[in-house]
Amino acid sequence: MAVLPDSAIDRQQEPMSAILERQRAAYAADGPPTAALRRNRIDRLLALVLDNADAFVDAMAADFGTRPRAGSLFTEIMGMISVIEHTRSHVPQWMRSAKLMRGARMFGLRAEVEPSPLGMVGIIGPWNFPLNLVVLPAAAAFAAGNRVMIKMSEITPRTAALMAGLAPDHFDPAELHVVTGDAEVAAEFAALPFDHLFFTGSPAVGALVQRAAAANLVPVTLELGGKNPVVVAPGADVARAAERIAQGRMINGGQVCVCPDYVFVPSDRAEVFADAARRTWTSMFPSIVANDDYCSSVNRANFDRVVGLIEDARSKGAAVEPVAPPGEVLPDPVSRKIAPTLVRGVDDTMALASEETFGPVLTVRPYESLDDVVEYVNARPAPLVAYWFGPDDADFRSFVRRTRSGGVARNDFAAQMIPSAAPFGGVGRSGMGAYHGKAGFDAFSHYRTVVGSDLPFTITGRAAPPFTRSTRATTALTLRMARYRTRRRLRSG
Repeated sequence: MAVLPDSAIDRQQEPMSAILERQRAAYAADGPPTAALRRNRIDRLLALVLDNADAFVDAMAADFGTRPRAGSLFTEIMGMISVIEHTRSHVPQWMRSAKLMRGARMFGLRAEVEPSPLGMVGIIGPWNFPLNLVVLPAAAAFAAGNRVMIKMSEITPRTAALMAGLAPDHFDPAELHVVTGDAEVAAEFAALPFDHLFFTGSPAVGALVQRAAAANLVPVTLELGGKNPVVVAPGADVARAAERIAQGRMINGGQVCVCPDYVFVPSDRAEVFADAARRTWTSMFPSIVANDDYCSSVNRANFDRVVGLIEDARSKGAAVEPVAPPGEVLPDPVSRKIAPTLVRGVDDTMALASEETFGPVLTVRPYESLDDVVEYVNARPAPLVAYWFGPDDADFRSFVRRTRSGGVARNDFAAQMIPSAAPFGGVGRSGMGAYHGKAGFDAFSHYRTVVGSDLPFTITGRAAPPFTRSTRATTALTLRMARYRTRRRLRSG
């Protein structure tokens, strides 16, 4: 993302800033929306997607070059429905105020915590799932009572144009507005004074987004990525694990933030794993270049980047094994397709060791001890997800307890995302904040404490001078009792 000089931002900001102010004025005039209106907005958002599913699938296929129709329907559209339906069904429940100090109500003291909309939410979407990853946060923002502006990715321009063209058929711009444009527009968007900014993308761009938002003290949710480790446990069925891991690596051509990136396999079973992964890919893809089920790299820049990572590893001594069908020359710059590739012997001099691959490449690392695995994972930035293939035993629970990641999935790709109520988000360099389920409602809400007193005397006013003998005595007694309780707990261990 380009960082524009202030003068350039000022010249280009007027249209988007005007729309933002229109949303702000409408919110001020109308107040927080009812549960019925929030659900209606969610329904209109779903209708926008579902009524135009074929058009979106076609647009995404055109943007990628080759993107499987069934894959787009499954991941982009079907994948959002259960999460949105769960959110919609819980809106009235989540909107309720939480009553505090219930016993004090009879004496005239009332306290509650009220979920309030933040106001105007900006969403910056990625290119790898250009529809799903703007619609899901928008639905959560609507559930919390906000108004929304979306900046679609410029790397998938047909999908962006379609979303922008359809939005006015379902929403007044004061409710939802969709922005398209290049990286300069994205930089301008990130600098707007939203009440919350939600970004999905790379850690490098996420840092720029956070920096731009900080100028207006705008809170951010960052859904980023990272190199997701996989552990094939000593007690695992290695062949079955290899099959599932190899399949997961190839979803969306490997262009998924939760894809398995590098796999730890017991040293004495590394060849069994490699053989099974190779067989899986050969079975999945009898052809690649002309295969409509094989997803292309989204553009030439990403194709060149992934090929460059492979060649860098090869030149520095790694064993690189592309699993290409007989007679096909891959990588192919015309179709932007890269063969599924196993890489072994990776060390820290290679870019593949540290850079998120975002392509059909799987690094295999043999290990002797699970302690070595934990040490390696913990020495690197926390990933978005850590995978474990094997039984739910003491080793697995130790791995979960001793490592840090956005989520953990055992024995299946992206299993941590299956429950609609489960929070989804990263930690450290893989993200900040979470959404899906109530976590999404919470991310776009402010929990405001409201307390009222009808007592015939003041409670907190006793902190104002002059201080009476009673106030001094009460303070001294409270401190003595607190010290006694604390010391007693410390003695009892």
